Amino acid sequence: MHKNRTHHQDGFKGHVSFEPEAGLFTAVTLTCGYGADNHEATVAQELLAAEETGLTVLGDAAYGTGDLRVLLAGQGHTAVIKPAAKRQAITDGFTIDDFHIDPAAGTATCPAGHTVNLGRLQPGGVCTAQFKKGCPTCPLRERCTTSKTKRLLNIHPRYAELAAARQAATHPVWRAGYRRWRPPVERAIAWLVAHGNRRLRYRGVIKNELWLHHRAAALNLRRLIDLGLTRTANSWTINAATA
Repeated sequence: MHKNRTHHQDGFKGHVSFEPEAGLFTAVTLTCGYGADNHEATVAQELLAAEETGLTVLGDAAYGTGDLRVLLAGQGHTAVIKPAAKRQAITDGFTIDDFHIDPAAGTATCPAGHTVNLGRLQPGGVCTAQFKKGCPTCPLRERCTTSKTKRLLNIHPRYAELAAARQAATHPVWRAGYRRWRPPVERAIAWLVAHGNRRLRYRGVIKNELWLHHRAAALNLRRLIDLGLTRTANSWTINAATA
């Protein structure tokens, strides 16, 4: 599995869905650490499958795929998911958002005003815009590409959704909401792995997933007690004043 582009290690991935206002885990699962089926955004669909519509779903950049965003919107959820960092060919240079992409017209226009057609779809739905004419003599070339002949721009099949997410993440209201709820989620992860529980005790997915469910259930019980959980004749109630 990989934590980032340079950090790889053996292990498993623990995935959790957490309700930050109440401080409770709502779903957990554990998977192998590699493979497209075990990617965070893929597993998130399973964790949210039983939820009602109309939720605000928060997540970090690992969950910011275009496919998950489209799925959440189709289910009536509002995605407040951090977009992935924009890649730059040149430090402090142009990014894809400095280009005007028109998927309907099948064209892309660079910051210097040159317009080219998008290439044919490649496996995975990606298409490429190749800026050749004008690049060698373009006055903006040093901010655009290290190539002396052309700039290549790969267009993701979910470009429109990803671009909209990057734009939304610049809004003060979006940023305030993300900053408000991220600390409780990070605290929940800290609870989960505290006291050496980042290192697992068993081999294989089945036993470790069972352990993860037990630990999340125990943490939920502790949280409910902290909220003032009391037992009546046939049910459990939470002291509203305490909560």
